[in-house]
Order: sequence, then structure tokens, then C-alpha cells
Amino acid sequence: MSQRTERVDELLRQEIGRILAKEVQDPHIGFATVTDVETTPDLRHARVWVSVIGDEARRAEALAGLERAMGYVRHELGARLRLRRIPALHVALDDSLERGTRVLRILDELEQGHDEAGAALVDAPHGESLPTPVPRLRREGDAEAVEDAASAGEPTAGPAAAGAPARRGRRREGRGRDAGATGRRGDR
Repeated sequence: MSQRTERVDELLRQEIGRILAKEVQDPHIGFATVTDVETTPDLRHARVWVSVIGDEARRAEALAGLERAMGYVRHELGARLRLRRIPALHVALDDSLERGTRVLRILDELEQGHDEAGAALVDAPHGESLPTPVPRLRREGDAEAVEDAASAGEPTAGPAAAGAPARRGRRREGRGRDAGATGRRGDR
């Protein structure tokens, strides 16, 4: 995303929030907060992310009211902003706050050892807030197993085992794909 697009996104977020808070008087919208705006690179369309407090029915009602109000909001943006093109506004529900709250609640339940209803969580040790670490089982290909195989004279995985010479050091600057703007090696 370019800096211009980021600046336009932030400007639109602020202005749309002001217009919805002060000028749109639809009771169906209720308390809706504009959390983010994402415009397409050609600035023809913008997705307006909103967070709405309430249950599912209240959110659906608020989104419908916001969709109806976007024509007025776009008209007001045209009068306030000096942009060549005001993007078409599309409303989307931002549920990141609800998901974050849910994760925090689950973490709290795990720490306390019981869920909301008071039922004990299965295998929750008393007095510990984190799960007890379990020793890791050794598997084929572990670093220690590779060292043991090398000391026994067995071939190990990798380019050295296949007979390929090992690379040493870094590439010299100016070599390889990033050689220069033209990509020709004779320009050095």
C-alpha cells in the first residue's frame, strides 16, 4: 500500500466518523465506531470497517442503517475533501474486538481452572496457571542424532552427505540477482 493510499484511508476514517457521529440522525445506527477504512489502489472503492455494540440483531440493524447512510456520507465527503474521486463506500462489520474479548475470556478461564459456569476444566492441575511442560521425545533428524550418526561414520542428510562441497562465507557484493538496476554483470 502506498503512502498516499494510507493517508487517504486515515483521512476518510476520521471524516466518516465525524459525519456519522454529528450529522447522521438514524436511530437504527446506534453506537457505531469506524475502526478502519481500506481503499483500492485506484480509489474507486473503499471498505469502511465498523464496530457495533450489541447482539446479532442489533448489529444487522446498524449495518443496514449504515448502508443507507453511505450515500449521504459520500456526498458530504465530496463537499469537505479535496479529492479528485470520492470512493464508493461499502460497510463491513469489524468483529476483532469481540474475538479479542473472547480470547481474553478463554485465557482467564484456563488460568482459573474453570469455565464461566464454574465447571472444572479437564486435567487442570491445582495451583498452576500454565500447563506442565512435558519432555520432548527424541526423533530421527534431531541435532544430537545427527552428531551421533556422524561419529559412527554414517552418512547424514544434507549437501555434504551427497558429495557436494559446502559453501563457505558470503557472496561477494554485486554478484547474483541483485547485481544492479540493469542486471548486467559488465556494468560494475
